[in-house]
Order: sequence, then structure tokens, then C-alpha cells
Amino acid sequence: FLETAAYFCMKPKMGEKEVSPHSFFSIWHEFSSDFKDFWKKENKLILQERVKEAEEVCRQKKGKSLYNIRPKHDSGIVSKNCDDT
Repeated sequence: FLETAAYFCMKPKMGEKEVSPHSFFSIWHEFSSDFKDFWKKENKLILQERVKEAEEVCRQKKGKSLYNIRPKHDSGIVSKNCDDT
């Protein structure tokens, strides 16, 4: 534990000889809870951006029709029968 506290440059409080686990983990808890909150917010923003991109792709694909509609030509049996009358 003391090696870990030294790695993070933790110094003992006034009147203490060594860094106590309580002081180290109280700071660590604050950091980790703040980090978790920011992580959730960032993930939510990324998800919203991805949803918007997916909706835009969907709108673009709906704008393009998957098949072509050609105009109807008057040829065949029905058009020949109508011309005779």
C-alpha cells in the first residue's frame, strides 16, 4: 500500500507519519465517482450522436427508391381492343 501511495505522490497529513488508507481511499473514491459520472455522460452523448447518424442514413436510404417505376406503355391486347371500337 505504501508503495502505491508513493507512486501517486501522496504525502502524509500534518501530524501523521505515514499516509493512511482512509485518506488515500477517500481521495480515490472522489476521483472514481467523478470519473464514473463523466464516463456515463460521455457515453450518453456518443450514443445520441450514433442514433442521429443512423437516422440520417435511414432517411437517405428512404429517399432513394429501391426500384424504378416506368411509365405504362399502351401496348398489348387491351390497348388493341380499345382502338377497334
